[in-house]
Amino acid sequence: MNEEAPIISRDFDANTEQDSPLVLALDDVSATLEHVGGKGSSLARLAAAGLPVPPGFHITTTAYRLFVARHGLQEQILAAVSMASPDQPATCDVAAQTIAALFAQHPMPDEVASAIRQAYTRLGGGDLPVAVRSSATAEDLPDLSFAGQQETYLNMHGEAQVLDAVKRCWASLWTARAIGYRIRNHIAAASVSLAVVVQELVPAEAAGILFTANPVTGVHDQIMINAAWGLGEAIVGGLVTPDTVVVDKNSGAIVTSEINEKDVMTVRKPIGTLEEPVPADRRMQAVLSPTQAGELARLGVRIEELYGQPMDIEWVLSADRFFIVQARPITTLHNKNQGIGDDALLLVAPPNRHRRYDADTLHRRLFANRQHRRTLLYESESADDNGCGSWHESQAPL
Repeated sequence: MNEEAPIISRDFDANTEQDSPLVLALDDVSATLEHVGGKGSSLARLAAAGLPVPPGFHITTTAYRLFVARHGLQEQILAAVSMASPDQPATCDVAAQTIAALFAQHPMPDEVASAIRQAYTRLGGGDLPVAVRSSATAEDLPDLSFAGQQETYLNMHGEAQVLDAVKRCWASLWTARAIGYRIRNHIAAASVSLAVVVQELVPAEAAGILFTANPVTGVHDQIMINAAWGLGEAIVGGLVTPDTVVVDKNSGAIVTSEINEKDVMTVRKPIGTLEEPVPADRRMQAVLSPTQAGELARLGVRIEELYGQPMDIEWVLSADRFFIVQARPITTLHNKNQGIGDDALLLVAPPNRHRRYDADTLHRRLFANRQHRRTLLYESESADDNGCGSWHESQAPL
């Protein structure tokens, strides 16, 4: 019995795509938004400029589209999304679950898996721990931020774990929150695709976020640094209130330094990561020395000069060396020297960890975690975890 021919969707032109690589080196000049997504193209730009970026490679959007085409999934995906409405959160959930099931039940094409295995071997192979990170084509744009809407898998070991994480990243292009956000911002479902970045996982002693303009006051000649122990996921998830250090951009002098009690940190385990208590003697210890804060601020200035605009930068510290793991424009900083209004009431919303802050607390904690990029106006008690329903992105001049 003859094997059935692969099902090719109308959205995948085999003649056009046949010369498109399935993987690219991290600093490849062809690592553009179209081929490697927002996160990937930013990392490629940083690496090409000689900034300290962990080594890795891209799995291009061609690989994602080949998977979707091989199994004839595009029309089913679009049909599921067409039934979703941001004003009816349950419909976003149903669409996401339907699409996740489609991805789970189909294997990765052999040629894609082979290309990933070869790239992983070149990176180090064996049991090398890596971060596997989604990079959508509608992500980290100058006027829109999709931070956290697709998945990242840390501390993946070996080919099998890497391949599984890649496929789960692909499926995360269609999370409920991503579906709702794209509908609200009039981004056509048929136009989006997903690449994946695989990078060697730096054994982080500390990590955090750096803003090359002060996001609280809007002052452009100040750099704000958030820092906590361990991997950055504790900050990303809003599990810890990190130290906040403000540095003068011109002189490198410390303007203010707020050392907070950091009781939780994310650490590497044999499989994946885990949150665990910070040792008691380190909870009130400053994560960064003044010298380290100044060095990190200088890296921030280099990145801002590279992009020509204020940037939101994720960093890690390992063996007294800083690494940059992401940089994106600050999409919510609208006006110079204009910060949050005194009567602001905003919701910082990591999934399943909703927290309401008044203006005074915002000045201490709002920018303590990366979730400011998902800051939402709290308009209704019916708002759901996915950013659907009656929430929308804050237009406050942060």
